[in-house]
Amino acid sequence: MERRKALVIFVLLCSFQKCCSDCGRGFVSKGGTCTDIDECKEDKEQCGINAVCINTRGSFYCQCKQGYQNLKGPINFTAQDGQCKDLNECLVDGICGQFAACGNLIGSYMCSCISGFTRSHDGNCTDIDECAEAERTHVDICGEKGSCKNVVGSYRCKCQKGYTNYGNQRTPCSELDCETFKMNGASGEHVGGLANIFSLMRNSCLALSNQSPLKPDGDTLLEKLFTATERILSAGQLEGSEDVHVFLSTVENSVRLIGPQLKGNRTKMETNETDIEIAMERGPAPPTGPIHLSTENASLDTDWTVAAGLGPYPGFTLAALLSYKNLESSLNQSFHALQGHAEDEVKPTYQVFSRVVSVVVSNPSTENLSHPVEITLRHLQDADQSSEVSFVCAYWSDQSVWSKDGCDQLRSNATHTVCSCQHLSSFAVLMALTPIEHTFELQLITKIGLSISLICLVLCILTFKFCRSIQGTRTTIHLHLCICLFLADLIFLVGITQTNPEGGCRFVAAMLHLFFLGVFAWMLLEGVQLYRMVVRVFNATIQPLYLYLVGYGAPLAIVIISAISRPKGYGTQQYCWLSLGDGLIWSFFGPVCFIIFLNVFFFIVTVWKLAQKFSSLNPDLSKLNKIKAFTVTAVAQMCVLGLMWVFGTFLYDKSNVVAAYVFSILNSLQGVLVFVMHCLLSKQVRDEYANFFSCICTPQKKRYSDFSSTNPSSSQSQGSRSGQHTGESQI
Repeated sequence: MERRKALVIFVLLCSFQKCCSDCGRGFVSKGGTCTDIDECKEDKEQCGINAVCINTRGSFYCQCKQGYQNLKGPINFTAQDGQCKDLNECLVDGICGQFAACGNLIGSYMCSCISGFTRSHDGNCTDIDECAEAERTHVDICGEKGSCKNVVGSYRCKCQKGYTNYGNQRTPCSELDCETFKMNGASGEHVGGLANIFSLMRNSCLALSNQSPLKPDGDTLLEKLFTATERILSAGQLEGSEDVHVFLSTVENSVRLIGPQLKGNRTKMETNETDIEIAMERGPAPPTGPIHLSTENASLDTDWTVAAGLGPYPGFTLAALLSYKNLESSLNQSFHALQGHAEDEVKPTYQVFSRVVSVVVSNPSTENLSHPVEITLRHLQDADQSSEVSFVCAYWSDQSVWSKDGCDQLRSNATHTVCSCQHLSSFAVLMALTPIEHTFELQLITKIGLSISLICLVLCILTFKFCRSIQGTRTTIHLHLCICLFLADLIFLVGITQTNPEGGCRFVAAMLHLFFLGVFAWMLLEGVQLYRMVVRVFNATIQPLYLYLVGYGAPLAIVIISAISRPKGYGTQQYCWLSLGDGLIWSFFGPVCFIIFLNVFFFIVTVWKLAQKFSSLNPDLSKLNKIKAFTVTAVAQMCVLGLMWVFGTFLYDKSNVVAAYVFSILNSLQGVLVFVMHCLLSKQVRDEYANFFSCICTPQKKRYSDFSSTNPSSSQSQGSRSGQHTGESQI
């Protein structure tokens, strides 16, 4: 009976399996047997990249890798109810042991010994004996007058009396010169506030020297210093240059003492009389990189190499910019050193035109810096750019006067001037205003003369272009000389003072350079043509191609070479002309001098040959007529060949006012002289003018005359005369 029941159940189960699935979830049927599915092999990424997959019978689960943890809590999870993130092992106290720092990594962490410790053979961090290490390597980490003492994780330098490390016990000991703050002699003794500064700084210096724990901090000292400084300046106690010199030196030395005691790396302080910014860098090695300091009226651009210097490094570097707001009035009479230069024979009137500033650095040797510093100074008032002024960069010298040795002006505008200086000792920079005399009269003469000259040059150009009876090589030279001179004078009149924008000013300077050189080039061709006509043969001509190559090609080549070699030489702060500072001016004066001397040679030879011809052609000519002819020819040649420009060379001498007036008058009226010499003094041109005006005034008479002139002999006579007038032999 039991066996029958078992058989029935078996049959029923077999029937049920045929109607349902053969195996459950997580299994697969293989040969009638249900086998477990390894889900971890079928989908290796189903747990994520930071987790591992673990297979179980009929299922699987996930676990985070070492260094990761499940955000949702359970250690075992599936891809749907878990997510692994990095585990920050450094949050566990003491994971790296004593004297070590923990650094978290993705999935891990790293231990490193803190400063002053090193890892030993057993993996623990042990103290470094910096004093023993320095002695072994012969490195004097505490300075010549300092003794080193090792402490756990660091070391300390103990300084002898008279030396200090300004409270930073890991820096070398620096010598303190407290005698700097001792009142010597009578200079400055009547300035009560100055004596207070000496006392304050001397006590602070002695406290540092004796390692006193009662010394005031740097910020408090700086505040006391400028409180005392304000009392001195506001009361007007500085009565002479000697007082000012002692005052400037004392404040600079005080800032140099206080700076290393300041807490911060950047300190700014402003009072009613002073404005200062101090930058400090501390460390075992000298700092590098640029420094920019600024106050309301000045700014300083240098670098830490200049501030630190090349001497022994004391463990810190100081740079400070100090501006005095009302000190310039006390220094407006101390210009003796400026008056001593040879180029200042005119004795210009100087005036302090900016705030006085001092630059203080920790570098003890600033008399000759490795490279200059740049100081930008704001003018006391906006300068009038239309007036003729110049700005001078100067410093307060040890002789208690202003001097400009080692300081140069880089650039200047109406509001600021940038100075470049090679030294900083006892340093204060100012702007000196130098008025230039006789500018209004010269400008008026130039403008009136150039306006008249432009009108005459237009008449010359029209005459040389359309007057047929004078056509020839000389007329072609005169035409293009007038064109160049017209363009040069027009550009000069309109754009010589238009210094803004800078690019436009450079273009104006280049055009003036080109066309003035063109004027001289055509003057040279004038001299060559006169020489060929008188010395060699009459009716000598020059091919137009050669004329254009010399008249336009040579000046263009000079301007292109000059612009490529010195592009910044075109345009100055006052005028759109060639700069005098970099030698570019000689690209104009060089060719001009060469042409003038060459034309003088042609002139002498021409006059000599003319004298011979006058003697041979007119043996009975009286001496008076010869002198008259030579004089007229000499004056004409001198004007045409441009000897008037010789006066321009005397303009380098500022005291030669007569040369400036002569040059301005003759140069501005050059167009008038060309019109008079080549048009009004020429009989052929006067006849052409007469015919032209007769046509306008009496047109009926002109037409009648034309129709009545039918006599062949008359026509032949006129043609003969016309042929004579067109010859190149007419001088």
